Amino acid sequence: MNDASIGWIAAIIIGGLAGWIASGLMKTNTGLFLNIVLGIIGAAIASFLFGMLGVSFGGWIGYLIAGVIGACIVIGGVRAVQR
Repeated sequence: MNDASIGWIAAIIIGGLAGWIASGLMKTNTGLFLNIVLGIIGAAIASFLFGMLGVSFGGWIGYLIAGVIGACIVIGGVRAVQR
């Protein structure tokens, strides 16, 4: 997420796409706004976790991958707390 080539508009678009993919993978029924939020927060969480492991993602594809993985982690965490 610290990549200078990813602007705010691109982060919103990619975050929405990542959240949509994650909601499809995790079989949730979320709206557009929540998909964007899940994707952006998920990318931040995944970037932090992978950064601790020494793995870094760059560019649009890397941000999308990190967003999907992170959004799946967030969805799984919310499900664990709700049960």
